Amino acid sequence: MNDHAEPDPARLRGARWAVTGAAGRIGVHLRSALHELGVELVSTDVVEVPPAAHAGTGPTTPERREVVDVADLEALAGLFAGCDGVVHLGGLSDEADFHDLAAVNVVGTYHVLEAARRAGVGRVVFASSNRLTGSYDTDTTVDVGMPPRPDGFYGVSKVAGEALCRLYSDKFGLSTISVRIGSWGEAPEDSRHLHTWLSRPDGVRAFVAAMTTDVHVAVFYAVSANSEGWWDLAAGEAVGFRPQDDASAVADGPLPEPAGTVSPEAEGSAEGSAGMSAGRSAGQAGPQGGPFASSAFSLDRMTR
Repeated sequence: MNDHAEPDPARLRGARWAVTGAAGRIGVHLRSALHELGVELVSTDVVEVPPAAHAGTGPTTPERREVVDVADLEALAGLFAGCDGVVHLGGLSDEADFHDLAAVNVVGTYHVLEAARRAGVGRVVFASSNRLTGSYDTDTTVDVGMPPRPDGFYGVSKVAGEALCRLYSDKFGLSTISVRIGSWGEAPEDSRHLHTWLSRPDGVRAFVAAMTTDVHVAVFYAVSANSEGWWDLAAGEAVGFRPQDDASAVADGPLPEPAGTVSPEAEGSAEGSAGMSAGRSAGQAGPQGGPFASSAFSLDRMTR
């Protein structure tokens, strides 16, 4: 397969892949799709993992389900033994106290990568996030070569995760593909999603491309082909990701502003001169992270 070839899902048939965060909303949907493709799954989470759904149209493959915390390096190494790859979805999935994010998302990602190295796994696909660049303004088209500008501590944890992936590729030869996930969902729910939406089918296409590409190390945005997109899709095309959906075509009429958006009238009093407001008057550029980029969004979640 060359760098721009379409991904071949048949390459996954009979392969064994571990999935962390397997009980989460992305994990549940992705596991079902991979099950249909004939992937032998080793699924883990910090809670009991439900069986992968099976529509009855594809091959039936075994699934091992285990409750394992990413804090347990030794358990992860044992779990990954014999796996061809790991899809690392596990972790805190939104803004939280930095100490918790560091422990789970940063140290946990290190444990996954180190366990994969010890187990002889060929590839780790890392669930990164568009929030890693959420402080760029909406007038900027962002590509993966631009410096990170996270919109919060969650985004910082993903910067660290991508850096760890690159280190493990450069130093230890582990193939790593970092997938900067957009706003995953059945349909766009607010105006920000017109730019950031990732449909479930396109989400599966992104992960299948990341799992099957011959590119050794890569970072790309997993986002649908939204006509109002903010992110350059060339890096995804280079690994075979071809999104097919468009938020504007799916949206049923005008969409509301994201929850937590500050109105222009309240902008001055809501955050003070030191804060970055998520509210902007019509046509005025603000941060791509929207409300996620506000100071209040992080301050409200600090516990220490």
